[in-house]
Amino acid sequence: MVEEIEQYPLTGRFLMGRLRHAMSPREREILETLIEDVEEFDRPTRIVSRGQLVERSTILISGFMLRTIEEHGRRHVVGIQVPGDFVDLHAFALKRLDHDIVTLGASRVGYVSHARLWQVMEDEPHLARLFWFATLLDAAIHREWILKLEQLKARRRVAHLLAEIWTRLDMVELARGNGFRAPLTQTDLADMCGTTSIHMNRALSELRREGIVDFRRGLVVARDRAQLERHGDFNPDYLYGEGKLEVGDELDKR
Repeated sequence: MVEEIEQYPLTGRFLMGRLRHAMSPREREILETLIEDVEEFDRPTRIVSRGQLVERSTILISGFMLRTIEEHGRRHVVGIQVPGDFVDLHAFALKRLDHDIVTLGASRVGYVSHARLWQVMEDEPHLARLFWFATLLDAAIHREWILKLEQLKARRRVAHLLAEIWTRLDMVELARGNGFRAPLTQTDLADMCGTTSIHMNRALSELRREGIVDFRRGLVVARDRAQLERHGDFNPDYLYGEGKLEVGDELDKR
């Protein structure tokens, strides 16, 4: 996939590991040319605020982004995005989001105006369908987060979360054989798992002592990936990569 990134430096990771095979070379060219502006950030920056009128959507080129909601004086992280994600494509229909979108660490994003997306809807129905698929992936991930929040205690919830991020980075060829690096803090993980920083610190310490996973300054290392996934009750099918929910040539059809 290195050639794919070289040929499409802005959008080459879009649907990688999932449905990129369903995109024709022409559609890949169209997608690449949709990016009208590129912006880089070296620190956490809110690029979309809850309730803000949105006239463009964002694709994450490199780095990470969070979806956050602040309520009763506390931040809640309700989603994390990795390179290749069309972060707020659903803003094309909603126009105002019910959450904030914030960059995490150094990141690079590309913007597509909704006027250009209208053109895709009218002229490129197959590509528009792939955009729809990408948006529905976010919904699948949200459902899984809700399920695990109800099912698992904090240490197993964070194990599931780390296993998910690892798999998503694998799909876009940014993971390592024994883990991954991301600019996440214990507070970020606590806000994702619905617990406190103190409880998250305790959960991570227990996971480290038991040899399941080690999290230090954004570096995640696991000697036995399968053990981490078992502990977090992680089944990657909901990510629509390889597995029972994998989409083959169904969306190749016009």
